Amino acid sequence: EEQLLREQLQHRPAGLLVTGLDRNEATRELIARSGVPCVHLMETSASPGVYSVGLSQAAAARALTKHLISTGRRRIAFAAAQLDPRTLQRAEGYRRSLRATGRYDPSLELLRPEASSLRVGGELFAQLLRAHPDVDAVFFCNDDLAQGALLAAPRLGVAVPDRVAIAGFNDLAGSEQMLPALTTVRTPRSSIGEASARMLLSLMRGEPVTRNCVDLGFELTVRSST
Repeated sequence: EEQLLREQLQHRPAGLLVTGLDRNEATRELIARSGVPCVHLMETSASPGVYSVGLSQAAAARALTKHLISTGRRRIAFAAAQLDPRTLQRAEGYRRSLRATGRYDPSLELLRPEASSLRVGGELFAQLLRAHPDVDAVFFCNDDLAQGALLAAPRLGVAVPDRVAIAGFNDLAGSEQMLPALTTVRTPRSSIGEASARMLLSLMRGEPVTRNCVDLGFELTVRSST
């Protein structure tokens, strides 16, 4: 990201849209020194002078974990790939919900740094079940991982949701068509993009921005996989 910004700032852009709030000090200084209006997407910050449009990743993860708890699941695992800052925020939301009920077990977290995919989702699911046969629910950090687990479940002889509940995040294309349909968190990514662009245009025009932090929330979408 730092290298990309150095290259783009040489072209004197009128505005910047960047994903998230977690970046190295050199990149933060680049943005600040440039004087170019900047809006952060997908996360929110109430810090003065920071413009952001997004949602609380941790709050969304807490809501999904609480749903799994409410269905009577006791051994709830968290499986993740890619491990970007938003994934790690979801992991923290998962932990908080389970700690509040005394059910958190760090051994039920399976985190892999490689890119998220259907294949990786199936592998994570099989690995979890081998290591922890008593797992009765898995919160996957992204829908493609969860979709991969759903596809692997018949091959592994695992009934979903009777034996193990499966949930994802982001409500990606195909999640509603899975068998069973995937429980997930719907995030307003298109609306975030539109609102961020409108905010950036206002900043570029020197117009007042009434709210520098816009939280567009999320929707817990419960389907038959849980």
